[in-house]
Amino acid sequence: MRTALGLLFAALLATGCATGPTSKPLRTGYAPVNGLQVYYEIHGKQNGRPPLLLLHGGDPCWETSFAEVLPLFDQAGHGRTADRNAPFTFKASADDAAALLEYLKVPQADWYGYSNGGSIALEGALRHPGMVRRIVFQSSAWSRQGSPAAFWKSFDKARLADMPIEFKRAYIRTSPHPGRLQSYFDKSVQRMRTFKGWTREQVRSIKAPMLVVVGDSDIVLPAHAAETASLVKGSRLAILPGTDHMQMVHRANLLAPMIEEFLDVPDAKR
Repeated sequence: MRTALGLLFAALLATGCATGPTSKPLRTGYAPVNGLQVYYEIHGKQNGRPPLLLLHGGDPCWETSFAEVLPLFDQAGHGRTADRNAPFTFKASADDAAALLEYLKVPQADWYGYSNGGSIALEGALRHPGMVRRIVFQSSAWSRQGSPAAFWKSFDKARLADMPIEFKRAYIRTSPHPGRLQSYFDKSVQRMRTFKGWTREQVRSIKAPMLVVVGDSDIVLPAHAAETASLVKGSRLAILPGTDHMQMVHRANLLAPMIEEFLDVPDAKR
């Protein structure tokens, strides 16, 4: 795939972290962004298209969502990036993403978001439309109606004890402040409890075409995914068979070809 710029943004849903990256980065560093020092990695070679910005979902480090595709950056309070004294919000994450691209002198990128990373990509398209060329909107919803009511209700009783042990170990292993695991968990849960989403009019206003991807057994309802694709001009829909939310990150053999084809089709042929 093309040069990948990545932000590791966590929500609360994903699989266990891998032991390390799948490829050697061309460059790593810490970027001064909105009062933070945000860790980043750049992978791959430029092929004439905009870079690909990866936004992960639901875990303390990048290895979870994209270990089988490509590793990226960390969000505030996640992975190797220190936390700020504020709640986790999609607006702040989208602004951090845009600021990182600006720091790296990337005027525009394709944004690939899994789970809550998709919410960040959507928010980025609304807040920074010139910086978002196309979006891969994977296992993500823009409305509470996009997932069953039981999914949202599950956050009312979420406890740190329910967090998978591999998530806890990953946070402690990668975080510059491993003692703040409870704070990380509480902020992640609170972001889901207070999720309000966006209106159809807001989604319809997005100019960046989307590749909307869900599993047939995902936490995101296929009907919601189909509606999403219908709202944004030039978008496509892919429903992966035999795939739930957790399995999605292991479908790289299916995802990579369709994502590459979607991102590489000239605008005139859409």
